[in-house]
Amino acid sequence: MRDAVLSKALTGSDSLLKKLVMVVFGVLAVGIAAQAEVPMFPVPMTLQTLAISVIGLTYGARMAALTLVAYLAAGAVGMPVFAGGSAGFIKLMGPTAGFLWGFIAMAYITGWLVERGLSRGILRLFVAAFIPSMLLFVPGVLVLWAVLPSLDLNGALNAGAYPFLVGGVVKSLIAALIVAGGWAALKSRKNT
Repeated sequence: MRDAVLSKALTGSDSLLKKLVMVVFGVLAVGIAAQAEVPMFPVPMTLQTLAISVIGLTYGARMAALTLVAYLAAGAVGMPVFAGGSAGFIKLMGPTAGFLWGFIAMAYITGWLVERGLSRGILRLFVAAFIPSMLLFVPGVLVLWAVLPSLDLNGALNAGAYPFLVGGVVKSLIAALIVAGGWAALKSRKNT
C-alpha cells in the first residue's frame, strides 16, 4: 500500500535526501501556515491543520509524524514557527500544548488512513483528513482544561473546539482537493 502515498508516487524514491527535503519543506509549510492567524484567546485560529492534513495525505504516516516532531523541535529551540511567530519550549507546556503535541498524532493518523486505502478520490481524502482533525480536539481541549483552571470542561470546549469545527470541515475539504489535484496532475503527466 506504500505506493498509495502521493509523495512516493511522484518520486518513487526513498532516499535519505528526499526524506530530509520533505521534512524541511513540511516544517516550513506548517510554520508559514501558523502565521496565517486569527488571534483568539487562548487558542488562535490558524491554517496549521490545513498544512498538517496535506502533509499527512501526501507523506504517509511515518514521514508525516516525523515532520511534525521536527516542527515541534524547531519551535522548541527558538525558531518562530508557532502561531504569531512565537517559539520556545514553554509553548509545549502551555494552553495550546495539547494541540501542538496532538499535531503529531493528527499527521500520523491521516497518513495511516491514506496508506490503508483512503488515498484517492475527494471523498476518501476528505475522510482521511477530517477524522484526525476532529480527534485533535481531544488532547487540545483536555490540556486547555487542565492548564487553565478558570475553565471548566464546557468552557474549554467553547474556547478550544466549538469555534473551530466549521473551519475543520472546510480545511479538510481543501486538503482533499489539493491532494486529489496532485493525483490528477500525476495521472495526466503519466498519460502524456
